[in-house]
This record gives sequence, C-alpha cells and structure tokens, in this order.
Amino acid sequence: MRKTALTILAFMLLSSCSYIPFMGKKADTKTTDTKKAEEPAAKQEAVKDQKAETDKKPQKPAELNEPSPGDIKVIDGVEYIYARNRKYMLTPYEPEYVWIRKDQYAPGLGENLLTRDKSAADKKAQSELDQRIAKLEEELRKKNIAPQMAYPAQMGYLPMGVGGYPVVVTFTYPSPGMKRRVIVLPVDDQSNYKNEALGELAVKRLINRLENTGTIISVDPHTTNVKEFTRPENMKVLNEVFGIQAILKITLSDVYTSTSKIEGKDEKEASFAMSKVGVDVMNTDTGAMLKQFSGRNPVFLSREKGDLSLEKAKMKAIDLSIELIADDVLKAVLSLDWHARIASIDGEKIYINAGRLSGLQPGKVVEVYSPGEKIIDSKTNMSLGTPKGSFKGELEIVELFGVDACSAKLVNGKGLTPNDLVYIKQK
Repeated sequence: MRKTALTILAFMLLSSCSYIPFMGKKADTKTTDTKKAEEPAAKQEAVKDQKAETDKKPQKPAELNEPSPGDIKVIDGVEYIYARNRKYMLTPYEPEYVWIRKDQYAPGLGENLLTRDKSAADKKAQSELDQRIAKLEEELRKKNIAPQMAYPAQMGYLPMGVGGYPVVVTFTYPSPGMKRRVIVLPVDDQSNYKNEALGELAVKRLINRLENTGTIISVDPHTTNVKEFTRPENMKVLNEVFGIQAILKITLSDVYTSTSKIEGKDEKEASFAMSKVGVDVMNTDTGAMLKQFSGRNPVFLSREKGDLSLEKAKMKAIDLSIELIADDVLKAVLSLDWHARIASIDGEKIYINAGRLSGLQPGKVVEVYSPGEKIIDSKTNMSLGTPKGSFKGELEIVELFGVDACSAKLVNGKGLTPNDLVYIKQK
C-alpha cells in the first residue's frame, strides 16, 4: 500500500513540473503567440529596407535593356530595327540579332530557313515584327515616300593605319537610288537531280533574293528577242538598247543527300543535303566577266525530318548556298553605273525608257550624252568599258507612266536625238 502511494506521489510531482530533463523546456504559450504576432511586422520592415536599398542603386537605363525582335529606335534621325542577323550560324561569333537600318532591312532567305521550326513564342514574335514592318510601309505610302533601297555596305580595308590598326575606307555606289537591270539566264544544272527541276528553283530563289532588296530589276530574257546573251556584240545591244547592266549565269552542282533515323523518342528520319551554287556576273558594257562567286551550304543547317524530308533538305541546301553569296552578287551588280535611253521625241516632250520602277521621280534632273566608243586595251585586247560621249543637255522628269517609262522636258542643251543615253546628274 505504501509502495502504491509513493508511486502516485511521484507521478503527480512529475506532472506538475515545467521542466523534464529528457524532454526539454516546456513551451511558453504567451511568448510563442507574441512571436507569431511580431513576424509579419518584421517581414514588412525587411521588405521596406530591401526596397530602399534597391531604390538607392542606379537603375539600368531603358535603352540598355535587352531589346526584343522588332524593336525600333532612332539615332540621329535614322531608324533602326532589331532583327535577325543574316550571318548568324554562317559566320563564327556572329550574334543572332543585331540593329539594322530600316532602309537596309530586307528579310533574307536564311532568316526563314533557319527559323522554320521555331516555337510558338518565336513565331508570335516574328508575326509581330512582320506587322510592325507592314505598318511602317503603310505610313510611308500615306506620306507618298518611295520605299528606301537596301544597299549593302561597301567598304575596303587598308593593311595598316595609324597605331597599327587597319584603316576602313568606305565608298558609295554609282547612281545611288537607281535600280539596276539584270537578266538571269536558265541554270546550268550539273547535279544528279536534273529531273527534279532544282535548277529552276535556284533561279527563282536568287531572283527573289535580289529583288527583295529593292535595288534590282530582273528582266525576262524572252522580252529582248536576243538569242545568244553571252556574245559580246549581243551584250552591247542589251546594254545600250534595253539598259541592262549585267547578266547572271547560275550553275548548280555537287548536290548530295543523306538520310538517317534519329535515336531516342523521335523515330522519324532526318535528312541532310549539300549543294554548290555558282554565279557568274557578266558586265554588258565590256562584254566580259565581272565576278565569279560560289557558295556551298553547311550540311548541318539543311536538316529536315518527317514527310518529304529529303526533298525539303535539298531545297534548304540550295537556299542556304544562295544566301551565302547573294550579298556579294548584289555588290558586284550595284558597282555598275546606271543609264537609260531616250526612246522617242514628240515636240517638247522627250520620252525615256525608264520611270517609276527604275527609281526616277518627277522633278529629278538627268543628263543626256551621245553613245560613246568602246575603249580596248592594246595589250590584253580586252574592253575597258564605254565612256560617255559628248554632253548634249539636261532634262527634268515631268510625268511617270506605264510600268517603267516617263516623259521629260528640256532644261538646257540642244540636238537631242532618240537613242541618246540618259545618266543621273552627278552632284
């Protein structure tokens, strides 16, 4: 009985203690409730302190933030568009997006090719960019401003300059603002896929690529009634009569394909292709070759998968090969001077075989010269070109009509006759 009483007494003592050695200190309910009440206030003070510190730090200017594709900014009165860099993945260390002058922006084939499999977000960004470009063009049309041409940059490098750095020398194209006329001959298809009409595709792609710059007019060869375009005497006719500055001859060769199955979740076949596209640029003034270019696409960029992947890869390879040399071809053609011809004279009205499409505008003053004589190098027996003949006067463009023709009035001079050549007046 006594043992039972001692046990009950010990249990009561343990129950009444606030501290049990092996269980730690008993929680203070009042203290815990106070801390819970103070926690939100402490957090709010910490947030205020953090915000104050952030306000003290210098904020990053808005113009230094990472731009998005389609963003537009103005520097010294010139508009720039943040768009995809054509050289991205084609030239080492090139960024994916760069600022491009609005008048030099023209979506290239490579942009669409390299972004064909974009995500929904990228497609939305591209759609927004297209809408903004269309809006800009619509505003220009409302203001009756002719669309600007995308002339590629022309610059040369001297070996060493002051301080041991190369010196950059920039120069402009002759007859700025005027479109050059070219004839693109049917392709010389040397590939193993002649029955697939890949050559016709190459011709179409190159014409579209050049005309999208707004600086080139592709003339249909069948409209000239000339048979053998590469003969020097026929090129002289094309130059003086039709105002065609260059003839482009395309060669398609070395078209190879490969197909393999992708390991992993995707069991579709992946196809790759390689092609070589060559372009000969012939000067119709001299009747000789001006430049030769060739481009071979990076194989890994031609990857296509799914249905008709092999055909798609071949098309992509041709597009990429053309994109590699398109700018160089454009520079070569634009280096040739522009001229037109007096088609007929009716009293005081003088009609010229060039107009709105070529880049002429009412009020523009042009110069008239008689056809010159071709100069032959006595050592090489090759043509150096044809200088201007005798100066006959100046004309002012009055009215644009037809697809590409205009009428003009005489400003000064005399003795003008049909077939005299018209040049842009040099400032």
